[in-house]
Amino acid sequence: MTAVAAATAIATRPGWVTDERIAEWNRWVFRDPAASATSTAVAPYDGRPTAAVPVSSAGDVVDAIASARRAQTRWALLPWRTRAGIVLRFHDLLVERQDEVIDLIQWEMGKARFSAWQEILQVATIARHYARHGHRYLVDHQVRGAIPGLTKVREVRVPKGVIGMISPWNYPLYLAVGDVLPALLAGNGVVSKADSQTPLTLLWTRALLAEAGLPRDIWHVVVGPGSVVGDALIGSPDAPGAGVDHICFTGSTATGRHVGRRAGEMLIAASLELGGKNPLVVLADADVEKAAAGCVAAAFANTGQMCIHIERVIVHEDVYDEFRAALVAATEALTLGQTFDYGADVGSLASPAQLEAVTSHVASAVAAGATVLTGGRARPDLGPLVHEPTVLEGVTPDMPVCLEETFGPVISLYRVATDLDAIQKANEGRYGLSASIWSRNTAHAEALAGRIRAGSVNVNDGAAAAAGSIEAGMGGMGDSGLGRRHGAEGMRKYTESQTVATQRLVPLGPPAGMALERFVGLGNAQLRLLRRLRVR
Repeated sequence: MTAVAAATAIATRPGWVTDERIAEWNRWVFRDPAASATSTAVAPYDGRPTAAVPVSSAGDVVDAIASARRAQTRWALLPWRTRAGIVLRFHDLLVERQDEVIDLIQWEMGKARFSAWQEILQVATIARHYARHGHRYLVDHQVRGAIPGLTKVREVRVPKGVIGMISPWNYPLYLAVGDVLPALLAGNGVVSKADSQTPLTLLWTRALLAEAGLPRDIWHVVVGPGSVVGDALIGSPDAPGAGVDHICFTGSTATGRHVGRRAGEMLIAASLELGGKNPLVVLADADVEKAAAGCVAAAFANTGQMCIHIERVIVHEDVYDEFRAALVAATEALTLGQTFDYGADVGSLASPAQLEAVTSHVASAVAAGATVLTGGRARPDLGPLVHEPTVLEGVTPDMPVCLEETFGPVISLYRVATDLDAIQKANEGRYGLSASIWSRNTAHAEALAGRIRAGSVNVNDGAAAAAGSIEAGMGGMGDSGLGRRHGAEGMRKYTESQTVATQRLVPLGPPAGMALERFVGLGNAQLRLLRRLRVR
């Protein structure tokens, strides 16, 4: 049995996407007007070209950074309420016109419409939160000085300058704009590299922020291959000052290592959200039906092309058979297809490379002895890049699907005898992005959560509870990255901590005419007094 097939739409570009609208968006690509190079992606639904988009050169990137740096000095002087007002107007426009960008996301990336709508939900929530509360993350903090009462000290937050953003194709709105908004609100300029598969989504969003009042030069978008545009964003030791002041990257672990090395050479900070092979643990006392439904939602949302999606399902032997049956039934109840409405639960993969990765992992596992419980096939009858949601059993460590990231609609089931076995299994491999535990005893599950190596652990939810709680940080451990988005760190990472110390009445050091021995003696007496008074 396989997932239910939905009626397949004629997958031409949305009718409202005219050549005039595309030309309007393309004007937001920062590049030399005299240049003529373009790139054109392929729509996953039908394999046809989407639209030609101008390509930026390395020199264009340097110029974009310089332009944003000039604009940043003015932008940072604006009152918080002015910057926040722009972001809140963007929020309202995004909610009002969401159907346009949802169409673009589906056309460029191929996901089901509900998965595309979830990007609206996340970005709108991020916009509201940081616009209304972000200033609290940046407020001055007063601390005790060198001499209590005589030294006044404040820790303040100042913008880093220009932030470079490299975002992926799988969430072309959320993972691109969700990081841009706190960077802008913190007073920075931004230069974003649009992914070559999904540039129109980001360009549409840049135009919408301009309509909300964002100045043209404070946020630039560049387009081109990572080896050219991405490296130019980070800069080179041969051209100090030409690169950005912080690089935010979301993508594969392999590319993240390259970005981290380049950032280290430039002595700039890098925040990196990378790959995952995320586990879901079902304890013996779990509600099996709810756990199966939560697993399906977390494994097959976004067609499995989600950094925090579930790929490994670890089940206590007492409920293994019952859970397996419920999981297979819930998977086979999904609707699979390509529609520009809410008729499909699972859409297309984004590219031939993704389809090849998925089919390769499944085929090699089956050849080595794994069993397909449901799914397991590409579905060219529904679309050129459609693959069935797949559940595997009998996966062993020698199979690539065991611990290598699949990044598609494939999960593997594992039976364990104890909670300790489950935690050990969950911690296998080098990734540590997200995890899930299901149990009726939430206190016990929360205690076990601290023993799982993952940046986020969801109890009785697959993945969304932690990711949607944007006042809490989101990021990875191990090979899943460095730093956090969301919460306080999601904004503070775009600032530098600066100490401002003001000395009053007397300067530090010995007064004129006092012997150093006398000053040292007084200092030692002060140390003993402060110790007795329990001061610091």
